[in-house]
Amino acid sequence: MAIQIDKQGETTVERQSARLAPPPMYQVILLNDDYTPMEFVVGVLERVFGKSPEEAEKLMLKVHYEGRAVCGIYPRDIAATRVEIVRQLAQSRQHPLQCVMEPAPDA
Repeated sequence: MAIQIDKQGETTVERQSARLAPPPMYQVILLNDDYTPMEFVVGVLERVFGKSPEEAEKLMLKVHYEGRAVCGIYPRDIAATRVEIVRQLAQSRQHPLQCVMEPAPDA
């Protein structure tokens, strides 16, 4: 961090350049259950996470066989919003689909 010193008459002003760190990122994860229809999960992945039909189907199968899948990595507020949207969609259709967010591992 560089310090610049400006002398203005009798006053000395020190300025430090500030570096902003990128916001912490969170991964949004869908969890498997035995009751939510696969078609519903594919639709959620397409509508909420902007996945293509092929990507959505691959992620749905990953959730089904491995128990969970990362749907996207976002800043905290966006991740929390996506989790809430999934929760509301599932609840409105009376499906037990669960979605959580976790801090993303550093890349």
